[in-house]
Amino acid sequence: MYGNINKTKCISLGYKIDYKTKMVKLFVGGFPLDMTELEIVQRVALYADVQTIKIVRDKKTKVCKGYAFLEVTDRAGAEQAMDALNGTQIAGRDLLLNIVEEDQPKKAPSRPKFTPKTFNKRPRLQRN
Repeated sequence: MYGNINKTKCISLGYKIDYKTKMVKLFVGGFPLDMTELEIVQRVALYADVQTIKIVRDKKTKVCKGYAFLEVTDRAGAEQAMDALNGTQIAGRDLLLNIVEEDQPKKAPSRPKFTPKTFNKRPRLQRN
């Protein structure tokens, strides 16, 4: 099955596996709503080694929204998949593939400083 790596088979074939390399996230949109994860992976796997897939679905109805995110092992494979599949038609719909650029981790918004509000503030009388 796609995405599973047999370590002993890869080592015996002479492949060097670097598990520390960062995966590349690939956005795939515009596919038919009835398309399955396996069908999407089979198309992309011709050009890139797919590790994970997540089809985005409506929270209430669980119906596919027509886009998914895949993680592939390298940028070159992601670019090959983009070049080959961008604009291709499936059931009358155009596929759209883009590499998702990972931004720097966002810092939590700083909390505003607490300033107490005063209501009905009366001037203080000075005592002698």
